[in-house]
Amino acid sequence: MSETKRIADQLRRAFAGDPWHGDPLSAILRGVTADQAQARPLPKSHNIWEIVLHIELYTGLAIGAIQGVPMPRLYLEKKDWPPVTGEWPAALGKIFTTAEALAQAIDAFPDSRLDDTVPGRDYNFYYLFHGIVQHSLYHAGQISLLKGNL
Repeated sequence: MSETKRIADQLRRAFAGDPWHGDPLSAILRGVTADQAQARPLPKSHNIWEIVLHIELYTGLAIGAIQGVPMPRLYLEKKDWPPVTGEWPAALGKIFTTAEALAQAIDAFPDSRLDDTVPGRDYNFYYLFHGIVQHSLYHAGQISLLKGNL
């Protein structure tokens, strides 16, 4: 199995598969209502909905990077936390659709390009792809904690 296929497998496990650490995002988010997603049980933290939008944003930016679009440094501009808009079911659908689209793009990405520099960044695609998995799981843990405080 190629390295990119392994990374795509890890991404799929994080979102909807059987990850080693415990529940995937799909299980963690199952049953969360729009009211719960907007609740702020910890006043100084992001809520579940904000975290879902944040994860989806970075997953989508990684797809763009594969296509040659420079990744913006949104955190410097405080734009890496999109405002809550739209409907909760749409946000849930989009996070998983985007994650699968990224997994497919990584599946098709040649191992020979893993050391190529990500457009707009000073690191390579290997680091980006693993970083997206790690980033998503980090925030999955936050969602679990928030969900437990509802």
